[in-house]
Amino acid sequence: MNRTRTATGPSVDGLDARLVVDRGTFRLDVALAVAPGEVVALLGPNGAGKTTALRVLAGLTPLTDGHLRLDGTELDRMPPESRPVGVVFQDYLLFPHLTALDNVAFGPRCQGATKAEARAQAAEWLDRLGLAAHTGAKPRRLSGGQAQRVALARALATRPRLLLLDEPLAALDARTRLEVRARLRRHLADFEAVAVLVTHDPLDAMVLADRLVVVEHGRVVQEGTPADIARHPRTDYIARLVGLNLYRGEADGHGVRLADGPSLTTTEVLSGPVFVAFPPSAVTLHRERPTGSSARNVWRCEVAGMETHGDQIRADLTGELPLVADLTTVAAAELGLHPGAEVWATVKAAQTHAYPV
Repeated sequence: MNRTRTATGPSVDGLDARLVVDRGTFRLDVALAVAPGEVVALLGPNGAGKTTALRVLAGLTPLTDGHLRLDGTELDRMPPESRPVGVVFQDYLLFPHLTALDNVAFGPRCQGATKAEARAQAAEWLDRLGLAAHTGAKPRRLSGGQAQRVALARALATRPRLLLLDEPLAALDARTRLEVRARLRRHLADFEAVAVLVTHDPLDAMVLADRLVVVEHGRVVQEGTPADIARHPRTDYIARLVGLNLYRGEADGHGVRLADGPSLTTTEVLSGPVFVAFPPSAVTLHRERPTGSSARNVWRCEVAGMETHGDQIRADLTGELPLVADLTTVAAAELGLHPGAEVWATVKAAQTHAYPV
C-alpha cells in the first residue's frame, strides 16, 4: 500500500484491543493494535476465530475479557449503533427496496442529517466510487461488483473511525474480483482511520493490507508485512497459503537435520532451531536416481496425488520427505507420473531458504 505508518503497540489514536471470547471448547484471545491510516488483515483457516473477532469489533458479540479501545474510547461500553464503526458484510446486506442512493443515505440519516443532506452525501460517495450512473438502481439491478461498491459507500458515508470488511470480495466472480480488488485497494489507501479486513484469501490480504495478522485456533501465530509473511512462514497453514514447502529442524552450518526426516542442505550458515522453506517449483522429479546432479538434496518419494494447479500439475509426494512439486503437463507425461509412482525429488541448496525459529 506504500505507507510507512505501522502500529507497534497501544496508543491513544487508533485501535487498541485484546479480544477474549470464551465459547465452550473454543477460546479467542487476539491482541490488535492498528494505527490510523493502516489496513490490517485478519487471515486464517475456517474456524480460526476471524469472524468472532470481527463480530466483537462490530459490537455484535460481547467480550468475555480483555478490552476494546478506539481513539482512547472504550467501545465495549457503547451500544453497537452508537459506535463509529462501518461494516461491509460478505453478502453486502443492502436494503432491497431502496435505491443505491437511499441505501448510502441511510447512515447519515440515522446520524441526524436531513434527507437532502444525506442524499447529497450519498451522491458524493457514489460518484467517488464510480457509481454516479447507478444512483437510482435497486440492488437487484446491480452487478456483484456494483453492489459491493454501494456497500462500501454506505459504510464510508457514516465517516467511521473503524472500517470492518468481512470477506468483501468473496461473492464476486474471478473477473469482477480482479477489478473490484484494484478499486478497493485505491480507496483503502485514502482511508484515514483504522481498517480491519477479515479474509481467508491470501491474495486479497496481500494486495489490500499493510500488515497481516494470522490467526489459528483462536490465537495469533504470526504477524508482519505481507512480504515478511510470504518470505518467513512459521506454520504449515501459512506455508500452504503462500505456496511453500516448510520444515523445521536443527541447523549446524549448512546442514539442517529435520525432527522426523532426513537432512537438508542450505546456503545459509545457521545454528540451532530453524525453518527451511522452498517453493514447489524448486523441486525437480526423476524416475531414476539422478547422477552427476548439482542438487545437494535428493530424496526417494512416491506420488500420493496429482491435481491441476493453474497451467501446471501439482504433485503431492510422500516418502523420505513429504513435499509438493510443480511441473508442466509435458514433464508429468514424460515422467509417466501417476499416484503410486516412485520418483526421486531433488532441490538445489540455492533454492532453499533457512531462517531461525
